[in-house]
Amino acid sequence: MSDANYTAGDVREGVPFVGAGPGDPGLLTVTGRELLAEADLVVHAGSLVNSELLEEYCDHAELVNSVGKDLEELIPLMAEAYHEGRTVVRLHSGDPAIYGAALEQMDALEAEDVPTYFVPGVTSSFAASATLGTQLTLNEVANHVAFTRPQGKTLSEEEDHISDFVEMGDVTTCIYLGTHAVRETMERLLEDGHDPDIPVAVVYHASWPDEDVITGTIGTIADEVAEAGYRASALVLIGEAVTGAGYERSYLYGDWANRGSNDSEETDDGCSD
Repeated sequence: MSDANYTAGDVREGVPFVGAGPGDPGLLTVTGRELLAEADLVVHAGSLVNSELLEEYCDHAELVNSVGKDLEELIPLMAEAYHEGRTVVRLHSGDPAIYGAALEQMDALEAEDVPTYFVPGVTSSFAASATLGTQLTLNEVANHVAFTRPQGKTLSEEEDHISDFVEMGDVTTCIYLGTHAVRETMERLLEDGHDPDIPVAVVYHASWPDEDVITGTIGTIADEVAEAGYRASALVLIGEAVTGAGYERSYLYGDWANRGSNDSEETDDGCSD
């Protein structure tokens, strides 16, 4: 699959696995838009891809919703179309590299002599941070970012490391596919002794027209999400960076005053997030 002659953003022969972005059609990459413009067949991730994007960029192509179809149905569909000389695009929500289950499809297509490649997209964590007006990493607040999901049918209790990430303190924990489990997740964090006042934000349909933001804490967010009635399609962010406050300025930019700190003593090594 890998080819040293190509890098991300290069268009090549085969079926591209394109990240559609978080929702807003404007957040589709230029390369993704150009590939969709040439497509005869677009296999898309159902309602996870904004219908406005499909209407704007894919109205000329045959559209196939991948929801409810397994590999045994999807792979022959795409392989047959490709071998017939049709231009095929596999359109994933967000970025296909994050909880996209893309690689198993790509390997199966490669076994059918269909070359494949990735076209990155904007993942919902980045759209959520833009909506919140903050960064996922903030100097002296959050040095790390964790993309994760809560325990459930596909993740065992031993594989759930959300509490470990929160324990580290300087991590912004981004929970995908976990809106339905917000209460259970917060209860486990409280049982593990985490501060109930740690900030939490839940961004529903980040960048979509019906986007909604709920802010709270580990101790309060479950009730707020339940009151809003959201059970899916939202990203949960945990950590102090959610507030966009309390950071130390980056000394790369000199003595610029910021909203995060009143401390003007230069102690940084000059690196910037």
